[in-house]
Amino acid sequence: MAGDMQLTCSDCGQDFTFTAADQAFFQERGYSTPKRCKSCRQAKKNDQGGGSGYRSAPSHGTPVICSGCGQPTTVPFEPRGDRPVYCRDCYTARKGGGGGGRGSHR
Repeated sequence: MAGDMQLTCSDCGQDFTFTAADQAFFQERGYSTPKRCKSCRQAKKNDQGGGSGYRSAPSHGTPVICSGCGQPTTVPFEPRGDRPVYCRDCYTARKGGGGGGRGSHR
């Protein structure tokens, strides 16, 4: 197994260590050698929303006023303007408690 490698971050220009363990991890998964240090990789991941879809949506939501209670809230989409927008509580109440519908209509 190769030893630790000293690399230079393409974003901040600082040297960082690409450890032998990290090299094995990257190679095992078919990843190429990193161009950025760990903190710059994390910053880039955060700027791109993390790639996790809905999980990052609340922090990048659109501020709106709830059509039900009038309180400010955030929604994970851009409202079109032709339909009411509700906060989580009002939306859940309008859907009937959010029971999911499985087996509740017997």
